[in-house]
Amino acid sequence: QVQLVESGGGLVQPGGSLRLSCVASGTIFGINVMGWYRQAPGKQRDLVATMSTGGTIDYADSVKGRFAISRDNAENTLYLQMDSLKPEDTAAYYCTLRQGLNVYWGQGTQVTVSS
Repeated sequence: QVQLVESGGGLVQPGGSLRLSCVASGTIFGINVMGWYRQAPGKQRDLVATMSTGGTIDYADSVKGRFAISRDNAENTLYLQMDSLKPEDTAAYYCTLRQGLNVYWGQGTQVTVSS
């Protein structure tokens, strides 16, 4: 079993920055993919970015050039640096870990971009 705990969300003005963190604990394999998804009210949950233990990264087109995903494999921690935030980035952000056939989700952290 794996537990994921996100932190770092909050209220920020347009153009501002936030850094999200996700700490994974439990039985974690040496090879896995961690990522961030987001869900705005009334909308589906969408991919933001993923990163494998080997360093392969994938971004949604809407965040390319503004967001940067990174991870510390030794600490089982995932980060998302979000710059140049826009009101449309407002959503609950969820951390996910995929290993083998299993996918685990965190409880989410709210990001609100508003003036």
